[in-house]
Amino acid sequence: MSAAEVASRPEQRSDAEVIAESQDEPEAFAALFDRHWATLHRYVVRRLGPDVAEDLVGDAFLVAFERRDRFDTGRADARPWLFGILTKLISRHRRSEAARYRMMERSSHETTAEEPSDQVASTVSALAVRPALARALAGLRAGDRDVLLLAGWADLSYEEISVALSIPVGTVRSRLHRARRKMRAALGNNNPLLVGEMAS
Repeated sequence: MSAAEVASRPEQRSDAEVIAESQDEPEAFAALFDRHWATLHRYVVRRLGPDVAEDLVGDAFLVAFERRDRFDTGRADARPWLFGILTKLISRHRRSEAARYRMMERSSHETTAEEPSDQVASTVSALAVRPALARALAGLRAGDRDVLLLAGWADLSYEEISVALSIPVGTVRSRLHRARRKMRAALGNNNPLLVGEMAS
């Protein structure tokens, strides 16, 4: 949900309002957890697998709660801030992430005969690109991979990624351009946004 969408829903308090309220009433912070836990969890599952996702997202919310007084309440949406905290925690698992991509590159999957034909075709297409995609992701610089996956899997804008990673928007653009170019080359000039197809 973008900041504009948050602001356009008067019946729901913005993330900034929730965080501001939690300064005096800490239990109010639970609304932020309820609102964003599933999105953050899916993101970590895609990057590191399900084994560490729950703990890592829990740790991210704990850090966010402890640092909530530093949140810029001029921003309605806390997702970039939360993804920034999460990305720093993920950085401690770089070796696990690389190992996961190597495993995905080696793994083979079979589709079941009961699937509808169009679903089978879609699944086969996604699985065909999966090993190359995993190899390409593993070969990216950590900073480039963070930017690419925040754009592709977390659906953050350039400006939101800038906030999440505390880097200038120009750096986001250059890293994303470089990552997409490398992904495109690695995938035989296929769409680098197929990164979204590599679900856990």
